[in-house]
Amino acid sequence: MPHTPALTADESAALAAIDEPGIATTLRDLIAVPSVTGSAAESELQHTLARRLDQLGLDVDLWPMDLPELRADPGFPGTEAPRQEAWGLVATTPEHADGPTVILQGHVDVVPPGDLGLWDGDPFTPRVTGDAVTGEVMHGRGACDMKAGLAANLAALAAIRAGGVRLRGRLAAHFVVGEEDGGLGAFGTLRRGHTGDACVITEPTSGTLATANAGALTFRIEVPGKATHASTRDAGVSAIDAYLPIHAALAQLETRRNDRAALDPLMAEYPIPYALSVGTVQAGSWVSSVPDLLVAEGRLGVRLGEDPTAARADLESCVAEACARDLWLRDHPATVAWTGGQFASGRLPADHPLRDLVRTAHADLTGGPRPRERGVPYGSDLRLYAAAGIPTLQFGPGDVELAHSPREQVSVSEIVAVARTLVLTVLRATAL
Repeated sequence: MPHTPALTADESAALAAIDEPGIATTLRDLIAVPSVTGSAAESELQHTLARRLDQLGLDVDLWPMDLPELRADPGFPGTEAPRQEAWGLVATTPEHADGPTVILQGHVDVVPPGDLGLWDGDPFTPRVTGDAVTGEVMHGRGACDMKAGLAANLAALAAIRAGGVRLRGRLAAHFVVGEEDGGLGAFGTLRRGHTGDACVITEPTSGTLATANAGALTFRIEVPGKATHASTRDAGVSAIDAYLPIHAALAQLETRRNDRAALDPLMAEYPIPYALSVGTVQAGSWVSSVPDLLVAEGRLGVRLGEDPTAARADLESCVAEACARDLWLRDHPATVAWTGGQFASGRLPADHPLRDLVRTAHADLTGGPRPRERGVPYGSDLRLYAAAGIPTLQFGPGDVELAHSPREQVSVSEIVAVARTLVLTVLRATAL
């Protein structure tokens, strides 16, 4: 039988205080708030969580972010969804010890549900399958991305408070908005001066430890054409036809940027770790006219450690070279603009003890192997905390492949396991 190391009295007390039935109730309540990025419900959820954190006896900072000021900041990460307001929320334990501050972070916003016909019911009415024997599974928008992570954070906070454990350092909860479209919430939270010595973001990681994230830059390419009547199309130039060689060049650029020989080992498991994807293409305004403009928008993956400025230059050069080879585009070149979210890459320092602390805590609680380490091919708030000098990793309940889909779901038992790991990590981290 696997050996489970003995726990201290404080560790046992805090773990015993985890309200496992309450975790499912919390997740239901969170999913029921349709906190789509930029919506009024996103702000509503921040206020609801602030009241809950206050009831735990934590010092709560709930503030309206100054959007014009943040947008004018040279480091602003960009946004895609329109919004009128944004609220920051940070809660910390009231102890004033000299030990390190550990942050549990999660975003409250979710992506829109999309085609409602693809859902089995209302996406914001949580649905439960399974039972106490087979294991409950919660379905709904935001179930795994990342309201399950929020539920784990809340459960860990409540257990540490209820267990009567006095920390030698401080524990902070950073609940942020706008992660899905750039990271506005995390950016504003860090700019307000909330910091720490280590951070765990409970994004869904499928039982692994994510210590690095790729970046993603949103771009727009405008391709000119020459309008004329469709019956005399030979007298014009279709912007659609003009775009085709650019699209082919982008595919070649993606292949080059994902050269297997140059991949970081943390990203080697992914077929395309740094995807270049065109998500929308719009052209023409009348079926009997040759379109004089095509607009293509997409995202460019940023390699681990790559300067986003260099990544932008790579795509801009690719488009410019494709235009130079084309008779029409040579004199009427396409233009590239960088819009929406601008995610750099980020990673936990190779020698930081947070990595082994989380892995060992999980193994000690389960009696199983330590979670394996990997990178993730999408942008996240990890890179903002890492850039601020806060060692950060991701470890949370759920499978990211189910996120943003009508199949979104999470196992409640997985949330409980993560909450237990967080408790043990926080208690042990005070000695870092």
